[in-house]
Amino acid sequence: MAELIHRHSTYVRTPGGVFATRVCGERQPDGLWTAWLEFTDERGNRSLRTPRETTQPSRDALDYWASGLEPIYVEGAFARAQAISTK
Repeated sequence: MAELIHRHSTYVRTPGGVFATRVCGERQPDGLWTAWLEFTDERGNRSLRTPRETTQPSRDALDYWASGLEPIYVEGAFARAQAISTK
């Protein structure tokens, strides 16, 4: 089951609205953790999600990874999420 790992301080601003960023993750059967980024517009009308962004050995490692994401990474992830949603 997916868990909220981190609420990122970066908001992505687009002509269509402002999107909040969060990192979600899930423990896999082999014990590793995978994570993706989710973006939700401030009105809650639209949501985007990236495919898997990372695999980490533990939840603590995943939390550390998520807390170190730079705004430029978040913007790139948003572009990937948009590309998937338009396919």
